[in-house]
Formats: sequence, structure tokens, C-alpha cells
Amino acid sequence: MRFYAPHRSSLTLPSGHRFPQDKYRMLHTLLLKDSIIQEAQLAESLPASDESILRAHAAGFVAQFENGELEEKAMKRIGFPWSPELVRRVRATAGGAIAAAETAQEYGISGQLAGGTHHAHPTFGSGYCVYNDQAVAALHLLAAGIVKRVAIIDLDVHQGDGSAAIFATNPSVFVFSMHGEKNFPFRKFPADLDVALPDGTGDEDYLRSLADHLPAVFEFRPELILYQAGVDPLAEDKLGRLALTHSGLIQRDQAVLNACKGRGIPVSMAIGGGYADPIEASVTAYANTYWVAKKLHRF
Repeated sequence: MRFYAPHRSSLTLPSGHRFPQDKYRMLHTLLLKDSIIQEAQLAESLPASDESILRAHAAGFVAQFENGELEEKAMKRIGFPWSPELVRRVRATAGGAIAAAETAQEYGISGQLAGGTHHAHPTFGSGYCVYNDQAVAALHLLAAGIVKRVAIIDLDVHQGDGSAAIFATNPSVFVFSMHGEKNFPFRKFPADLDVALPDGTGDEDYLRSLADHLPAVFEFRPELILYQAGVDPLAEDKLGRLALTHSGLIQRDQAVLNACKGRGIPVSMAIGGGYADPIEASVTAYANTYWVAKKLHRF
């Protein structure tokens, strides 16, 4: 069993930047401390190739970004200052998503301690997302003939607009997004299945809605599930506007992962959003997702 993390490509952000970069290091530490994952099960996420990235993103956008030539407005939309570190980081995250998706074919489940960059569109980045790691992974496996149909289950509190845009005309990929109705992005790009939840939605209503809509994913008959397991529906999340508890998120993960395992469908996980105050609440929720996977798959 292997899980992936872009260990050597962390960002050094300006003082006061809103993005909680430390959460990745904290998650890595907590997973090892609680013996949810062993060090030997972790591998470094290596950079995705040009060929892989260009399946999901326009060549002009990729070149301008990697050369530091995007306009200030475009970088502001991404939300990070440009740096060589950022280029290495997003390349590694895309590469880790590919590796995790390939590993899931062998073991039934894998994932990355990062990723879920679902706001990245073909020609622009947005919302802390530059390259869409799960889109890159899906298109890589489809091009290699490893799978013929992929489904993305996106349960981040923010709609997966970039993933929806990339796969808008691709019949081989089904995108299911369940998210906050009034949350970012404020212009949503229609996915194959969108479920918009009102502010303040709690565990019971959330889990009922998931149970009602999850079967549509399996009617598509996917051969791989890419699970965007964002933990920002948590009540403590500063950007969430929903009201899930840790128990609710655990039940969410159990519902998704049990349904996939029961049908023999491999799953590759990405951690998605988490912006709780304090950030330790998000890190605990991320670790719980991996705990659920461990209990189910006994890795």
C-alpha cells in the first residue's frame, strides 16, 4: 500500500497569508503519531509530466504560469504569489494524484496528503488551485487505457467548478459535487450532478442528501472513483457555512468508501479544503478520513 505526499515542495507564504499551509505538515505528523499510516507506506509525490498536465490545461496557460508570466490579476485569482516553489508544488501534487490513482488499481484504495484542487480550469487557476490534480489523474489513466470510466465524488464545501469545466464534454468522466449553495465559487460551472445545500446544513440532512444522490454515481458504472474528501463542511470551518460535526464527516466518509468497496471500485483520495479555526480541527478531520479508510481496507 502506498500513499503520497509532496514533502519537498512546501510553500513559503508571506506573513499573514490566509492559506493554512501548515496543515499538510500537521496531517503528516498526526497520521504517523496515531499509527494510521506508517512511514514506510508514504512515498514522495513526483512531478507530473508536461504531457499529463497538458491533457487538462491549455498550453498557453501552463507556459505563462511556469515562466512567471501570468498577469497580476490571474495570480490574484489563484490566491498565491508566484514562485518557483509554487510551480514545483503544483507539479508534484498533480504527479501524486496520478501515482495514487494507479496504486488504487492494485490495492483498492490510495490517496495523497494534499490535492483536491478542483477550482483549476483548463485556462486559468482559481481559489488556491493552479493545476487540477484529479482531472490530470483521470485523463492520464483514461489515455493509458487503464480505465474507461472515472467518477469524481467531490464533497468539498465548495463546488468543483474546474473539474466540471474540464469534463463538460467528456462522456468518460462523471462529476458529482455536493456543496454549499451560497459559497464560493459564486459562478458555478454545472457538473453532471450538482447538489447545493443551504447554509447551516447539519449531519442528518447532509447524510440524507448524500444517500439520496450517491447511487447516481454508481449508475455511471465507474471503474475508478476519485474522492475529493474536503473537510470544510465542518462547523468550525471559517469558509464553510455548513454545520457538520466530526462524527458527521466520519459517517460521510464511511458511506462513500463502503459503497465503493462493496462494488469493488478502486478509490483514490485527495484531502481538499479545510480552513477551521483552530486549524487543528481540520487536521483531525483529514486524519479521520484516513482512519476510516484504514478500518475498511485494513492496510
